[in-house]
Amino acid sequence: MKLIETKAQKLIDTAKAMVADKKGLLAMDESYPTCNKRFAKLGIPETAELRREYREMIVTTAGLNQSISGAILFDETIRQHLKDGRSFIKVLTDNQIIPGIKVDEGTVVMAGHPREKITEGLDNLRERLIEYAQMGLRFAKWRAVITIGDGIPTQASIEANAHALARYAVLCQEEGIVPIVEPEVLMDGDHTMERCFEVTEQVLHTVFNQLYAQGVILEGMILKPNMIVPGLTCKKQESDNEVADATIKCLLRTVPAAVPGIAFLSGGQSSESASARLNAMNVRFKSKLPWEVSFSFGRAIQQPALNIWHGKEANVLEAQKALYHRAACNLAARRGEYNDKMEKEY
Repeated sequence: MKLIETKAQKLIDTAKAMVADKKGLLAMDESYPTCNKRFAKLGIPETAELRREYREMIVTTAGLNQSISGAILFDETIRQHLKDGRSFIKVLTDNQIIPGIKVDEGTVVMAGHPREKITEGLDNLRERLIEYAQMGLRFAKWRAVITIGDGIPTQASIEANAHALARYAVLCQEEGIVPIVEPEVLMDGDHTMERCFEVTEQVLHTVFNQLYAQGVILEGMILKPNMIVPGLTCKKQESDNEVADATIKCLLRTVPAAVPGIAFLSGGQSSESASARLNAMNVRFKSKLPWEVSFSFGRAIQQPALNIWHGKEANVLEAQKALYHRAACNLAARRGEYNDKMEKEY
């Protein structure tokens, strides 16, 4: 019993640390295809060495730990080293940034539902988590994808993805690893903000029902949801304050107070929009919420730096300045202190 209690407390302490001090998480867990796709758009050669150099540029950014509490890595990255021989895990840990790992193996078409996706990776997950824990990784991430369209999502898709998220989460906690639970309702399409609210509410209710059924310790997990936004091609695009109001309303209906933190995904929003909407939530609601409202952004932090770096060592310092700036903007957004002037100062 004491061992169980000790493990539970370790999970709770790590989860709290991941959203402490108004910091957030950096998602640098792009798979080979995703990272290569982003390189290809900029004409950067799609090699393992350049992926390593890119991630070295990120983790060696001076002062990154002022805004970032944890970094989500990819299996390739945790096995790579800086030019000086130090592992990425060691560099992050030495800089007081908690290292984590993406453990899902991507999405495939769901059987019987050709327009919907299911996330794979459960079959050998226990064995992988044992290794990751031994390597010093303290949290993990699993992403489920929900698409809005004509007649979708179906209840079958929502329940299957929620069940997989819950099984992943309890396996993580079994090994002392904090699970980030990421049910993403995609922005793709012309659906309204109201439709996004309706689907997200249904998804989150189902996810937490499954987490409860599997015995997940809610105090030892982090939720990584989408914001409530209209589809990218919807004619009506609501203001940042309207997005903030709808998002918090949905979360208050669905997320138990026991969860220590909500770390939003950026989900295709521009860097500026993601920061402004996070800021609006913290300005309008931070004193009234049971959980920390934070960020777990990937492209919304990385993209400006990637555009500058362009695969060239001569651009590293300038790219690092851009990365530091975007992380600092989101630290300010967590405090409710972000504004347009910050963008002009850089």
